[in-house]
Amino acid sequence: MDYAGVIAQESARTADALAEASLTAQVPSCADWDAADLAYHLGEVQDFWSQIVGNAPAGPDDAQDTVRRPDDELVPFLRTRTQALLGALAAHDPDEPCWSWSATGGTVGWVLRRQAHEALVHRVDAEQTAGQPVTDPGTALAADGVDEMLGVMVSGLPPWASFTPDGQRVRLRATDADREWVMALGRFHGTSPTTGKEYDEECAELVGEAPWEGEDQDVTATVAGPAWDLELWLWGRGGEDGLTVAGDRGAVDRLRAVIVESTQ
Repeated sequence: MDYAGVIAQESARTADALAEASLTAQVPSCADWDAADLAYHLGEVQDFWSQIVGNAPAGPDDAQDTVRRPDDELVPFLRTRTQALLGALAAHDPDEPCWSWSATGGTVGWVLRRQAHEALVHRVDAEQTAGQPVTDPGTALAADGVDEMLGVMVSGLPPWASFTPDGQRVRLRATDADREWVMALGRFHGTSPTTGKEYDEECAELVGEAPWEGEDQDVTATVAGPAWDLELWLWGRGGEDGLTVAGDRGAVDRLRAVIVESTQ
């Protein structure tokens, strides 16, 4: 998938939508943000990752803080940060090592994919903020977004942590992409070697993809629908219209709660 092309297109659409919105318009999915905050956030994220990729494989310690511009300069600022990120990514091979916060990361390719979906989700925010129709990016990209959410944003424990499943599993099925994922619910345990903080929290881990090799009775609940509807629901940018929920509603609600915590 052309992730660099996705970053370019979705970031431009974000900036274009925000340019049409009032800078004080509230972002529907982020109650504490207005349009100016959204423009700054995506610009700041892209500025950070342009530095990380540009200095790869060094970590974030030397990254410079992104100074917030006056609100009326934030959309143009976002456009410059998109170009900086694309330039940094183009200068490196996707297989090259690169710092990441995720146990699933470690390469420039990981940054490419993560930033493609970051831009896509915030393009939805921008369109909703501007009162514009939300554009469907196509089944392939939406299904990849579901996969990235479940496999990267939610799953992936650090090496010092352990996962104890409790028997509840939720299947997510993208009906137009012939793909499905099974998430196991349970608890995350461990002590961070850097901070000494002890963790004992609810979490979810990706345990299977289509074809699911377990038995159907091992799946507590299923959420099925088009990939784009699934992605919007997972990111809290859309409701359950277009989706079919079957089985234990409590398991589905638990998964949503874990996702909200994982993507704050």
